[in-house]
Amino acid sequence: MSLLDGTASHHSEPSSRPARGAGTVSWNRGLVTLAWMLLAATIGVQIAFPLTGGGNLPLTVASVLLLASASLVHVAATRGVAAALALVVVAGGGGLIAESVGVSTGFPFGTYEYTDGLGLKVLGVPVLVPLAWIMMSWPALVVTRRLIRAAGVAGRWVRPTTAVVGAYALTAWDVFLDPQMVDQGNWAWRYPTPALPGVAEIPLTNFAGWLLVSFLIVATLDLLIRRDENPDTDRAGMDAVPVTAYLWTYFSSVMAHAVFFGRPSVALTGGLLMGVIAIPLLVVEIRSRRAVS
Repeated sequence: MSLLDGTASHHSEPSSRPARGAGTVSWNRGLVTLAWMLLAATIGVQIAFPLTGGGNLPLTVASVLLLASASLVHVAATRGVAAALALVVVAGGGGLIAESVGVSTGFPFGTYEYTDGLGLKVLGVPVLVPLAWIMMSWPALVVTRRLIRAAGVAGRWVRPTTAVVGAYALTAWDVFLDPQMVDQGNWAWRYPTPALPGVAEIPLTNFAGWLLVSFLIVATLDLLIRRDENPDTDRAGMDAVPVTAYLWTYFSSVMAHAVFFGRPSVALTGGLLMGVIAIPLLVVEIRSRRAVS
């Protein structure tokens, strides 16, 4: 459609249309810069977590708000405002519904309850929780798309593969998140076993539920938010914000659990599971940068 639009504008508005296009590009790049600033602020806040024994409410609120804002600003700048709205509705709204049903019924995550440690609640769920779904759903989708394209997946297999791999990419992050939040007393599991090796007190049902909910969220977002297959976009590094967010989350989580949080077994298990996505992603990014240079 953009090609047809461009052709029409070339014939009808040869002088004014390019100027508006240039202004739009400049505005979008400004928003990407803002997303970088929000991500940098997120990293600064998260670096302070070990100094407080794993974080406190002000740091947790700041971290989630900043990274969720970075994701929303980035998707708006690179895919449009409608895409940002889709991220809010699908990831935020879908995450809220899933968590509310989970707290009330025990499905699909298992039986658990939130304490008052994360502040204000909606439908029995802290407001920060759907924001957390927003902040990592976009990076998970972006890195999944990049890996699938690098692997040469094409045709009818692209969307189902994206949904499956994206669900795994998002769920693997929770292997780090859940133990940290439980240790902080933000929620508690009634039946914490059986659990993953090295990830005590977090039941397997939790990760099964995450896979299901993440699959639905990623699959829906993949349908609603356009792919950007333009090589010029890659060269410009327009998707570097969510890629960096995912890689930072991986490496910082391994370090934090291994050194600061007293959970070396979580660092090992999470490092292996999330590394299935993060390490190939890092290789793809390094090769991509070398190819450009």
